[in-house]
Amino acid sequence: MEVADPRPVNQLLLQYSYLQVLDFLTTVAFLLQGVREGNPLVRLAISYAPNPLGGLLLVKVAAICLGLYCWHRGRGRVLARMNWMFAFIVAWNLFSMIVGTVGRGAFAS
Repeated sequence: MEVADPRPVNQLLLQYSYLQVLDFLTTVAFLLQGVREGNPLVRLAISYAPNPLGGLLLVKVAAICLGLYCWHRGRGRVLARMNWMFAFIVAWNLFSMIVGTVGRGAFAS
């Protein structure tokens, strides 16, 4: 029986964790600008937590636990798909912030 190389899954877990941090930061930036959270589960956690930041942190800890579960079970393909999804979400968040800033005339001379 051949043992699979664990390094790609470890790299995927590292990327997944990094994307979770980036998603957390872009979500905080949106909340500071008064933009409502788009994910209904995250919105629920934010509304029921004593502090919105605590609710968001709780969701991100759960997401990291999900990534650790996939890593522990050797589910590299699932981690890779989640990485693509969160990379798209982070890119979309950044694009939306830039467009919103331009729309408010922040770059007008």
